[in-house]
Amino acid sequence: MSYVLSDPTLERHFKGHRDNVTSVDFSCNMKQIATGSMDSCVMIWNMKPQMRAYRFDGHKDAVLSVQFSPSGHLVASASRDKTVRLWVPSMKAESTAFRAHTATVRSVNFSGDGQSLVTASDDKTIKVWTVHRQKFLFSLNQHINWVRCAKFSPDDRLIVSSSDDKTIKLWDKNSRECIHSFYEHAGYANQVDFHPSGTCIAAASTDNSVKVWDIRSHKMLQHYQVHSGVVNSLSFHPAGNFLITASSDSTMKILDLVEGKLLYTLHGHQGPVTCVAFSRTGEYFASGGSDEQVMVWKTNFDGTDCTDGVRLQHKSTSSSQAPQASSTAYPPFNSHPSLLRNQASELSEHFNGQDSHAAAHAQSGSHSHSRATHSLTYRNPSSISSSTHQTQTQGSSQHQPRVQAQASDEGVPPGLASTLEHIIGQLDILTQTVSILEQRLTLTEDKLKECLENQMEIGVHLQRREEA
Repeated sequence: MSYVLSDPTLERHFKGHRDNVTSVDFSCNMKQIATGSMDSCVMIWNMKPQMRAYRFDGHKDAVLSVQFSPSGHLVASASRDKTVRLWVPSMKAESTAFRAHTATVRSVNFSGDGQSLVTASDDKTIKVWTVHRQKFLFSLNQHINWVRCAKFSPDDRLIVSSSDDKTIKLWDKNSRECIHSFYEHAGYANQVDFHPSGTCIAAASTDNSVKVWDIRSHKMLQHYQVHSGVVNSLSFHPAGNFLITASSDSTMKILDLVEGKLLYTLHGHQGPVTCVAFSRTGEYFASGGSDEQVMVWKTNFDGTDCTDGVRLQHKSTSSSQAPQASSTAYPPFNSHPSLLRNQASELSEHFNGQDSHAAAHAQSGSHSHSRATHSLTYRNPSSISSSTHQTQTQGSSQHQPRVQAQASDEGVPPGLASTLEHIIGQLDILTQTVSILEQRLTLTEDKLKECLENQMEIGVHLQRREEA
């Protein structure tokens, strides 16, 4: 196998939620992104820069999970208000509510054919629903603590669930029987998902690790210990050869499942990264965090020449431990060779409505992608109002010396380095100016909304007087 790898790049970012972003998903045609948040809102972001975002306010408490239907015509959301809602992702914000859970609903997932939904709840149950008739079908009831996540297998025959009872259960959808339980000893799995092949599952755990199990042999295939914080979310690349993880250590990690190693570490969010998802084609992935931001990244690294198909190697990868002799079937594997370390600062601006980006990559040594681990740092954008989501990424001035020093190590002429520093400074000023303008526009829109609400109240009052 040979790789044609390029670093992932930050393409867009959206700011509009007023609290932690909890969930993110792409529509099948890549035209929209759905997000949920602790602010009780579902937001639909349009990838065309000139189109405004839609804010859906139907839930009465935090929205913990969102997903587009396979066709992209519906969005499902799960909430702490004990309901699941189905939305039409358009300006009208039409929705219907599903009510059967008796506690917080933490997860919602469409079946591959779009005909069914599976939900997971703090009432310790997993429930399956029909989408078009909007009816509750049946419950799966063997967990003894909150159920964090439930997902259909690619062929819709199985359901996998993870719970605070430290188990991950496999269910047969037709017989409604639990066919196997995987046990977590140190923590519980925040999220679990099927590999695109349907032959294995991956779990994001509170013990800071990521585990991959074979659902046929029930053996652990891979164990990654690359995060220094709780792993909140994960997503398989549609081709099945990469896995991306999001953690409370404020990083995302891209894992090469074929080689069984850490490929990239991405720094973009300020604070915990709470959710991550690949697009349906794998060309992009999106992330959300406690910084209330939604970031869209171009994958770039997924160009592969694979003739033998994807075979998961039995690996155990640790970021803190050197290789040690082991008698187990899954020997430790050192994912941090010191041959190469990349630091990248991504400067991206979309004020003109076009997806253009300028990247300053400081690279050390030759690109030995088959052995190297990359750490990419993307500066956090400044605050942007919810009403105008032109996207921009700001290069933080405090990190300019690092880029400049590495550039000089590579033999960049001093004149060019000075020019680049000046450009970065000007971009900082421009970004701050746009941020101020957007904040003022937000205030204006809030006032306008208040005026419209007052006008409606006056109209209703007058109507009541006339009726009286």
